Amino acid sequence: MFTGIITDLGRVKRLRRGDLLDLTIATAFDTSHIALGSSIACSGACLTVVASAQGEFSVQASAETLVCTTIGDWEQGTPVNLEKSLRVGDELGGHLVSGHVDGIARLVERRPEAESVRFVFEAPGNLARFIAPKGSVALDGVSLTVNEVSGTHFGVNIIPHTLACTNFGAAQPGQRMNLEIDMIARYIARLLGERAEEMP
Repeated sequence: MFTGIITDLGRVKRLRRGDLLDLTIATAFDTSHIALGSSIACSGACLTVVASAQGEFSVQASAETLVCTTIGDWEQGTPVNLEKSLRVGDELGGHLVSGHVDGIARLVERRPEAESVRFVFEAPGNLARFIAPKGSVALDGVSLTVNEVSGTHFGVNIIPHTLACTNFGAAQPGQRMNLEIDMIARYIARLLGERAEEMP
């Protein structure tokens, strides 16, 4: 479980493609405190640490993960938003994020807005109904509040701190990002759907 508050902007250091995609990610985390088998959200995808050394850790992505996320597009040097898993007692500064990516959103517009930047994304049609104004989404692991929704498009505002500390700083229209919808919205939609089916 995560909060969507990014604590390091790492970079892909090495990768090897095979039955699994092996990734080594450079990080400023103190890797001596990262246990093998622990979970780290890598641009929103929860991945298991299989090795670590000073200033880097390694993870693996399965074929299923590559289909459902942007990880298959990553190359050496790709910036990766990093968050270690939530511990009991930690501050919940964003919203509850599972690290299970639901789909891929595409950035369609980036424009200055006062002292922030407005990003407009296009969500997959099957996920758009879960996104609501003032609700939460996670994009590449970043917890964000939705400003407006129009069909499959939705907008978020990114403040200077987030631009400086995540991959949003370099993001340009056409870029794809991992999208996780709010888990509360998911369960409400499921319950409402079941109730509708039970009505005469």
